[in-house]
Amino acid sequence: MKPRVYIDGHVGTTGLRIRDWLSGRSDLEVLSPPEERRKDPGARREFLAAADVAVLCLPDDASREAATWAGETRLVDASTAHRVAEGWTYGLPELRPGQGDCIREARRVANPGCYASAFVLLVRPLVDADLLPADAALSIHALSGYSGGGRAMIEKWEDPALGLIGLPFEAPYALERIHKHIPEMMRHGGLRIEPQFVPAVGPFRCGMRVEVPLHAALLGAGAGARRIHEALAERYAGTHFVRVGSLVRGAVTEFQLDPRACNDTNRIDLHVVPHPTGHVLLVAVLDNLGKGAAGAAIQNLNLMLGLPETAGLRAAA
Repeated sequence: MKPRVYIDGHVGTTGLRIRDWLSGRSDLEVLSPPEERRKDPGARREFLAAADVAVLCLPDDASREAATWAGETRLVDASTAHRVAEGWTYGLPELRPGQGDCIREARRVANPGCYASAFVLLVRPLVDADLLPADAALSIHALSGYSGGGRAMIEKWEDPALGLIGLPFEAPYALERIHKHIPEMMRHGGLRIEPQFVPAVGPFRCGMRVEVPLHAALLGAGAGARRIHEALAERYAGTHFVRVGSLVRGAVTEFQLDPRACNDTNRIDLHVVPHPTGHVLLVAVLDNLGKGAAGAAIQNLNLMLGLPETAGLRAAA
């Protein structure tokens, strides 16, 4: 019998993308309640119980509640609720050697956040290799397509009356609060000090670019751009979806770090940009609804169901 998957919250932004990417699969069965019962707690419990793995695409409180209903059903939670919670495995297979095996055996997997996936994949190998101290005071500048904010932000940006689609610049947001991705950035990035995070939204639906500038004063002897690039390349050699570009030489062109370059894929591209004074800029590009959300969930599903990790996922645009 084919493994059965239930998406609780399949009409949300992430749920819709997961459902779409699973729609052509013949190696699993997607369970769907009738539309009129979609929000009914009894129906949701019924479908949770019938699934081999359920994906929770719900607000945090609703995900916590659904997790208590799951019983023996294995879970992938796409919300923020369990990313640093005890008893949950962080669903970033490339986090460290052996993480994919942990996900394969886990009963409860917390899908990473989009910004956090990029930041952790850039920084964690450097902390592990002692190229970057765990108490480094880091800053992050990130640019996302407006779909990253879910339905409310999509409706806002696509409202013709507001004129945001024609905006000729990015718009910073959430500067007045601690962003929900900070705890997982610190925990899974191996950091002891909270980074300064400056997120922004651009006038495009999907795509993301995350930049982490490393001041030369943060780096120890020998921890220059070349060694940093080597550490990233070594960590992700043999992975399916993390691509480390060549060490950037010369001027960066206007199109070279396009935040939309990985759209419609589960790929994330990592770049190392050196500066003559010894500073280093780390850059990650991904689809915020691909490797940053739905693609990551499907990658975790594949592992948990014993299917090929790459099944149903694209690594090339």
